[in-house]
Amino acid sequence: MSATDHQHPPIAPPAAPLASPMDADTLDFLRQVFQLVREGDSERLAGLIDKGMPVNFRNEKGDSLIMLASYHGRLDTVRVLLQAGADSNVANDQGQTPLAGVAYKGLFDIAALLLAHGAAVDGNSPDGKTPLMMAAMFNRVDVLRLLIGHGATVEAVDSRGMTARSLAATMGAKDTLAALEALA
Repeated sequence: MSATDHQHPPIAPPAAPLASPMDADTLDFLRQVFQLVREGDSERLAGLIDKGMPVNFRNEKGDSLIMLASYHGRLDTVRVLLQAGADSNVANDQGQTPLAGVAYKGLFDIAALLLAHGAAVDGNSPDGKTPLMMAAMFNRVDVLRLLIGHGATVEAVDSRGMTARSLAATMGAKDTLAALEALA
């Protein structure tokens, strides 16, 4: 088996300009692009971007390319998208931002990269939960400290009146709770 046997076939943009509603070829192309992002195929994605593919479109759930790359832990893909002008603050249909997703998952390097490219440290979801609250709830101490270092509002309150500290306590997140209590 040669090295080329493992390579993916090239993804070709649709032959015709994008129409509304989208035709089957366009939808197939977009599904392939989203799959590239989930897999972290930064090289192929960069090639499509170089050919003029926009970087801020979303799938049927409202997830942007940057959201999926971030959530799936694809640091190089996130970097490619940000360098091409992807919006680090675009929320999905549930109001979740890429920074909140990586705070939940504890993906420090991606959180730092998003912050370096303008992600709103206190950007919150419709229920008022901030990335700091997500890090606190799921015991992501390194991300919690990163967010605080970037000016996250420690005493922010969600729609239920909960703070990062009270959420950490409720979730039994002992390490983040201790880190937050040390600030008081």
